[in-house]
Amino acid sequence: MKRAVFPGSFDPLTLGHFDIIERGLKLFDEIILAIGVNADKKYMFTLEQREAFLKDSFKDEPKIKVMTYKGLTVDFCNATDSGFILRGLRNPGDFEFEKAIAHTNRKLSQIETVFLLTSSGKSYISSSIVRDVIRNGGDYTGLVPDTVRV
Repeated sequence: MKRAVFPGSFDPLTLGHFDIIERGLKLFDEIILAIGVNADKKYMFTLEQREAFLKDSFKDEPKIKVMTYKGLTVDFCNATDSGFILRGLRNPGDFEFEKAIAHTNRKLSQIETVFLLTSSGKSYISSSIVRDVIRNGGDYTGLVPDTVRV
């Protein structure tokens, strides 16, 4: 079985994430949407809300599992018998950042990282932009799946 972990904070889930996950389903037998828990990070949405966003968005997709984890992503991959990490790239800055992480993960473990470019029309969407729009009372509905409403 080709199992991939798609790690993130998903604070909140965006259409960019959704795009990568849907396209990843064609490549993998199973994708674990892994919500990383970082006690030092301040989130807009609770862990329970973020988990609900993901579960509601993919409730009809049997190839998707939603889990939470702490610590290194490669340790989580090993614990879940996942041979791949799935990541989305929006721009060259993402590539440089993600490349360094992928090389480190490969050094720590035999986990392969698979990069997918975000579809055109979605590459500008980031969780931080969505949070800023929400904080300032803007219409964020065109940036997130229908299941993400506050």
